[in-house]
Amino acid sequence: MSIEVSHISKTYGTQKALNDVTFSIKKGEIVGFLGPNGAGKSTLMKILTTFLRASEGAAAVNGFSVNDEISRVQRSIGYLPEHNPLYLDMYVREYLSFNAEIYKVPESAIDHVIQVTGLSDESHKKIAHLSKGYRQRVGLANALLHDPEVLILDEPTTGLDPNQLIEIRELIKKIGQKKTVLLSTHIMQEVEAICDRVIIINKGEIVLDKSMNELANQKEQIIEVEFDYRVEEVALEKIEKVSKVENVQGFVYNLYFSTQNDMRARVFDFAHDNGLKILQLHKKNATLEKLFVDLTATQK
Repeated sequence: MSIEVSHISKTYGTQKALNDVTFSIKKGEIVGFLGPNGAGKSTLMKILTTFLRASEGAAAVNGFSVNDEISRVQRSIGYLPEHNPLYLDMYVREYLSFNAEIYKVPESAIDHVIQVTGLSDESHKKIAHLSKGYRQRVGLANALLHDPEVLILDEPTTGLDPNQLIEIRELIKKIGQKKTVLLSTHIMQEVEAICDRVIIINKGEIVLDKSMNELANQKEQIIEVEFDYRVEEVALEKIEKVSKVENVQGFVYNLYFSTQNDMRARVFDFAHDNGLKILQLHKKNATLEKLFVDLTATQK
């Protein structure tokens, strides 16, 4: 395993930021780490990168203990924190050269990360003159300098415009083809676009850990339908595969189906058999965002 977290807890005074968190990440996975503000995402990332020490439990990166083998863990990880710490008065190449000396990596490594992160045309510019998107690229380039096996990215697309966001997404996907990536974000579309798997944390506890394929197969199908008359919900619940019925307003209903098969024909059949007219009908899918809201809103 690239990352192993076993019964990690972290307490600040009387506040428990993490409570008995356990998961593992295989080599080559891109995992989205989701949670509302204050859920414990950044705390766990700081523990994995050795900036914080857990109150209880153990964690390892590439087999190295974050408590006992700190320097080995740090050499194994490329870390981009939420607030990307850059020296704005330095030129891009100058900044990367400065860090390359610290990592004791050859000059060729600088050329490589500049090319990989698409900074070739910007490498002669001062970091202060770069857009937010290109500053994030510099942070990624720096995280990749020592060719780590694991990348830990904390909110890497925060504050980017739509074009920059797409560029950074594509860059992370490209990097993730060869490295393990743990990506913290609160943007659902980010996870759906990039990740192989999602872990949701709320109030310091894991409330979901599933692959994106599993979630895709579990997604409910929702059909919003408006009839010309009010219908008893108990009658709608008898339609095949209906798991829940909501009366949205008036004669409008949300029908939840526990199947991926298109159930609109069954709704038409129901209307025909009961002498009803359908005024409007829309097929929708439950999204990761809805799942996230359900889990984080109801978890006590």
